[in-house]
Amino acid sequence: MSQRIEKVQKLAKEVLGEAIQNLKDPRIGFVTVTHVRISADLRHGRVLVSVLGTDDEKAATMAGLRSATPHLRHEIGHQMRMKYTPELTFHLDEGAEVAERVEALLRKIHADEGETDG
Repeated sequence: MSQRIEKVQKLAKEVLGEAIQNLKDPRIGFVTVTHVRISADLRHGRVLVSVLGTDDEKAATMAGLRSATPHLRHEIGHQMRMKYTPELTFHLDEGAEVAERVEALLRKIHADEGETDG
C-alpha cells in the first residue's frame, strides 16, 4: 500500500471520528472508528466502527450512520480537499468481541486444567 493511501486513511479516520461524535442523531450511540480502508483509486471507503451496547442499539447506530453517510462524506470532502470523495460504507468491527470471547475460552481452559491437576 502506498504512503499516500495510508495517509488518506489515517486522516479520514480522524475526520470521521470527530464528525460522528458531532452528529445529533439519537439513534447513534457510542461509536469508535477503528479503521478506514480506502481503495487505491480513492473512490471507495470501508469504515470499520466499534459500537458499545446491545444488538438492538448496535443496529440502530448502524442505521443512523447509514443515514448520515452523505453528511459524513461531505465532511471528508470539505476537510480533506481531495479530487474524489470516496463512497463510504460502514461495517461493525467485531474484533474486540472476538478477542473477548477467545480470552474467556482461554480462562475457562486454564481453570479446567487447574481443577484436573489437583
